[in-house]
Amino acid sequence: MLNESFLFASLIWGSVGTGYLIYGWRQKALVPFLGGFAMLVASYFVESWFLMSCLSIITIVLVHVLIRRGF
Repeated sequence: MLNESFLFASLIWGSVGTGYLIYGWRQKALVPFLGGFAMLVASYFVESWFLMSCLSIITIVLVHVLIRRGF
């Protein structure tokens, strides 16, 4: 199940998730930390590049909305 689209999506979303995870860890912010963790889990365990991309985009939007609301 390793094709070019899956590997590229896993690389991109795993990198963005790692960035969120590190940012949340250093700033002691729970929402970005959990968002990064969710993106990393999705990049490891979701086997479809399309579903992985959809979940990651939803996670990014959710983190943004929660931070805007003060969580």
